[in-house]
Amino acid sequence: MVSFNYPVPQTDPPCSPRETLPTMYDLPSEDPEEPGLPDEFHDWQAQLLSLTFCPPHYPLSQIFYASDLNLYYDVRHPLWYKRPDWFGVVGVPRLYDDVDMRLSYVVWQEGVNPFVVVELLSPGTEREDLGEQVIAPEPEQGRGNGQESQRSTEDKPPRKWQVYEQILHIPYYVVFSRYTNQLRAFKLNGAHYQELEVQDGRVWMSELGLGLGLWQGEFQGINRFWLRWYDAQGNWILTEAEQERQRAEQERQRAEQERQRAEQERQRAEQERIQKAQALQQAQQDRQRAKATQAQLDALIERLRESGIDPDTFFQDQS
Repeated sequence: MVSFNYPVPQTDPPCSPRETLPTMYDLPSEDPEEPGLPDEFHDWQAQLLSLTFCPPHYPLSQIFYASDLNLYYDVRHPLWYKRPDWFGVVGVPRLYDDVDMRLSYVVWQEGVNPFVVVELLSPGTEREDLGEQVIAPEPEQGRGNGQESQRSTEDKPPRKWQVYEQILHIPYYVVFSRYTNQLRAFKLNGAHYQELEVQDGRVWMSELGLGLGLWQGEFQGINRFWLRWYDAQGNWILTEAEQERQRAEQERQRAEQERQRAEQERQRAEQERIQKAQALQQAQQDRQRAKATQAQLDALIERLRESGIDPDTFFQDQS
């Protein structure tokens, strides 16, 4: 049980809410008794969501995301919290008060509610994650005496759906089942969530400048359908590891292209060398033929002279 003095006695002039209400240091995310603790898929999926959550309109210093971090939402009941599988906030410092890593997310201290929440459905948490609005009700005989209300009472916390929709007014609520690979998304329309049409496994969130979609590929050595973010051009946002692999592949391709260019240049140089050698050989052969022809001519002239024939007269008569 968390221990703190609440409410804090007011002073004159009164203290600010940040001074009188519990903070994340009073309300950490430590409750191993809570049902629905994450499995391996929850860990990997949350990592991929975090690694690709890069809203282009906000600097990294104004983006916060977390998985399985307690979200304290009701100042009247400061111990009440939900623990989303993953949530993202924009317009809030990356560090609490620009100083410390968060132990939890306390909305009355932060002043900014999450912008998007993702819940990963499991058999034990599906009814809590989806609420009564979007799943079929159980048979009456399975409910005991009376139907359980979605509304909270003074001594019972509300369900996630009501917290996200009615209390925190989170603009986007996304649920995904790894058992069926079904992606469902809800957008706050007025006071209630309206289910969005998921086209080709993708949902665009214009306010973020990002979309969330189903991607089939390998992450952490596991090939399956994963949720990840994509940009306005429809390109999947790459993790740092993927960017490094892409850079390495591009560098390998550049090196291969350079090797091919060098090989082509070597072949051109070799071809030019061969052509020059052939030209030199041809010139040498031409000189040798000319020399042999001249030698034959000189020998003929000498024989004509020896026979008492004038070579010039002889050649004129031949022409």
